[in-house]
Amino acid sequence: MTAPDARRAGAPWVGARWVGTRWVGALSLANLGVWVGWFGPLQLLLARQAAQLAPGHKAATLALVTGLGAAVSMVANPVFGALSDRTTARVGRRIPWVTGGVAGGAAGLVVLSTARSVAVVIAGWCLVQLALNAAFAALTAAVPDQVPRRRRGLVGGWLGVSQVVGILIGTALATVAGGIAAGYLACAAFSVLAAVPYVLMRRDTPLAPADRPAFRWRSFLTGFWIDPRRHPDVGWAWLTRFLMNLSYSISTMYLLYYLTDAVRYRGDPDTGVLVLTALNALTLLCTVVISGIRSDRSGRRKPYVIWSGLVIAGATLLLAGWPTWTGAIVASLILGLGFGVYTSVDFALLTDVLPTATDRGRDLGVINIANALPQVLAPVIAAPVVTHLGGYTALYALAGALAVLGSVLVGRIRSVR
Repeated sequence: MTAPDARRAGAPWVGARWVGTRWVGALSLANLGVWVGWFGPLQLLLARQAAQLAPGHKAATLALVTGLGAAVSMVANPVFGALSDRTTARVGRRIPWVTGGVAGGAAGLVVLSTARSVAVVIAGWCLVQLALNAAFAALTAAVPDQVPRRRRGLVGGWLGVSQVVGILIGTALATVAGGIAAGYLACAAFSVLAAVPYVLMRRDTPLAPADRPAFRWRSFLTGFWIDPRRHPDVGWAWLTRFLMNLSYSISTMYLLYYLTDAVRYRGDPDTGVLVLTALNALTLLCTVVISGIRSDRSGRRKPYVIWSGLVIAGATLLLAGWPTWTGAIVASLILGLGFGVYTSVDFALLTDVLPTATDRGRDLGVINIANALPQVLAPVIAAPVVTHLGGYTALYALAGALAVLGSVLVGRIRSVR
């Protein structure tokens, strides 16, 4: 394979050698810290603040805050990914953005801990999304930089572990820290400490100044458009990821209100969300790494993604049709099984369809819009459905239909088996 062919195939710049378990562990820990910074607020803290600052309009306030933050995320991820592609720092292209992004995210969480108005909550959450997306874009781009194709399912599995454990730890910190302010500060401290081993390891792909292309605003901006006619597999991969994440966002964003308003949970709803998150994490951990390994060994990605999406749909339909505490427990366990497989294998599939090696950060950032855009749309969709179109039964039935559609469309991807 010639060098240009290798670039088109997305071959890692460091060759085919294995990066080692210490690097994968440090990468996963840093990724875990990013997810703690996101989901401590998203699972509980923002909902609590919305109920505290606007008790008569808590659902609409939460939708406004999370929607604006997700809009910032949708722009920040590809932009910071593209900037990391062009960074010529001596420590490498990605590490400076991990360091600055985590520090900025922690600062945003501190702002949220002091918020006494909805406007300050919006400002703080937008800063968190802006900064942590810089770190996340750099961390995800490091995988195709450093990891050969045959091991990306495994690394995707460990990133999936860090994602779900990050959600669990973020929820736990928000629950047990002793208040909204303490919860934000605990998440901030954890995010910073979790990034330290990865930064100190200093394993990164440097870019010589002579190799950096000349900057032109027009080419920089137009580069964010990946033409689905020229790269149809990227288009289908983006669409299926968007549908799966929209289903998941709809399912989880209103979980606290689902327990209080539909299930009529008799205990502390915050504790109920923590229990369900822990059960989801337990079954996810049973599938996320092993499914990535099996996908690597078989060389097949699509069957795993398709069937995991159908399992996710089944879990959401259980929430729709069985609005009880027992039903929520069973659905959380099933959701973890499906999402564990999906998280690891779909990430490997995405890295396999990237158009070029030179713009991995940018292209993964564009694909990661499929993670952020559902956070904008989920509250816009969920609020009227819950209020006017059938309540939580209709909401979770919609989530199931979206997951089924995403599974079906995975079959349109041609370059990956």
